[in-house]
Amino acid sequence: MPFETWLLYLFTCCGIAVVPGPNALLVLTHGALHGSRRTLFTITGGVLGFAIVLTLCALGLGALIQASAAWFTALKVVGGLYLIWLGFGLWRSAPVSLEIAGTTSLRRWSLFRQGLVSAISNPKALLLFTAFIPPFLDPHRSLIAQTITIALTYAAVEFVVEYMVASAAHRVRPWLARTGRRFNKVCGGFFVLFGLVLPTHG
Repeated sequence: MPFETWLLYLFTCCGIAVVPGPNALLVLTHGALHGSRRTLFTITGGVLGFAIVLTLCALGLGALIQASAAWFTALKVVGGLYLIWLGFGLWRSAPVSLEIAGTTSLRRWSLFRQGLVSAISNPKALLLFTAFIPPFLDPHRSLIAQTITIALTYAAVEFVVEYMVASAAHRVRPWLARTGRRFNKVCGGFFVLFGLVLPTHG
């Protein structure tokens, strides 16, 4: 990929990464509840999920799934149900505490899994990546090398943006300690809303 093309792709990635979506909301919530360091597991899972989806799209799977209405509908329903499940879980969770409990391997895996599944099960990411990747691909160059460049560049941009979101969210923990469950209910409600709209939109 020529440097000029990569630079344009980099700017495009920055624009996409700062647009709010389910993963950004998940990182914002986890950053406020668990701190930016623990939320690195959520971020890593989400970035890996986006990298997988982006790679599959670059290799042509995105176009294949778009051509099949049944597969795309199933993907939208699965993604919506998962977001609703996350929303209800957050709605019922206890209010944030200012004391940071010890991090266990299970909790780390849980955070990583939530970020990963949220990214992979989001059909909007599939459509977005399928739509914006082709202009940056050169048919006369190695598809594998270009795919690696595309995936790594977006992963790096997404990681930086999400970590900034998590760090900013953690600073409002004292306010969250005063608001109790209201924060959990509001964020949980947004997840449920995302999950309800996702299967019926587009």
